[in-house]
Amino acid sequence: MSEGGFSRRAALRGAAGAAMGLGAAAALSGTAAASPGTQGWWPGRMRVPKERIAIQLYTLRSLLEQDTPGTLEALADMGYRNVELAGTYGRSAEEFRALLDRYHLRAVSSHIGFDGADVDQLIADTKVLGPRYADCAWAKFDTIAEWEAFAGRLDKAGRAFRRAGIRYGYHNHAHEFEPIDGVRPFDVLARNTSWWHVHFEFDLYWLVVAGVDPVREFWCQPGRVRQFHVKDRAPDGGFADLGTGTIDFGRIFRDTWIGGVRHYIVEHDQPSDPLRTARVGYEYLTDLRF
Repeated sequence: MSEGGFSRRAALRGAAGAAMGLGAAAALSGTAAASPGTQGWWPGRMRVPKERIAIQLYTLRSLLEQDTPGTLEALADMGYRNVELAGTYGRSAEEFRALLDRYHLRAVSSHIGFDGADVDQLIADTKVLGPRYADCAWAKFDTIAEWEAFAGRLDKAGRAFRRAGIRYGYHNHAHEFEPIDGVRPFDVLARNTSWWHVHFEFDLYWLVVAGVDPVREFWCQPGRVRQFHVKDRAPDGGFADLGTGTIDFGRIFRDTWIGGVRHYIVEHDQPSDPLRTARVGYEYLTDLRF
């Protein structure tokens, strides 16, 4: 099975080789100067392909609850062709898929909590909706032992999704990078899940909030970070529309470009004008050169 014209095995080999051969210094030092994305590329000429741009529908939840068809139509009119799901707003999987098809939108990913849920039913609904990627959006525990137990459940869910042809992953916030008794929960997840069954969706805003370098963290998991939540940070630390905040997305994208990211997903947790946020985000990603 292949993605984008090359096999996952080849992609993983390439990303791992690049990380070891080109990015080791950056991964160990935490600096961007020697990171792999700066080797052999043409800064200022690269861009995110439109087919890899999506928007997390959580950004538009207030509008989707009021007018789901109209909101999806507005996204399509802006140029979006891909979305990441966060529920189906009172509709069945079949009904929501029909709406996506009507407006020529494709679900490339979905946020799906598995803990305590019927995983088989989640998989069945996901197959109807169509995404090849799905992610656990949230987990938080007070002890490392609880994180280890969760990692075991996450890996088991990832195996089940993988058997169904869906890649399952974990979406971070900031707390996974805050040590508990000297150990970061994120490192527990990385060590106690299989790279083949569980990928990572990096929320770039929350990585910055946590005080870690997204590029360094990316190359510590070569080939395993498959999705970016592209969410900007305002000078006061809050959320911002893309391109109006403080995060240097150009550097992050350039220095991770050969690492296998499939989706660049626009998101804003608390937009005052969701449609404007969506439009600004799409235009920012399509116009950005890095």
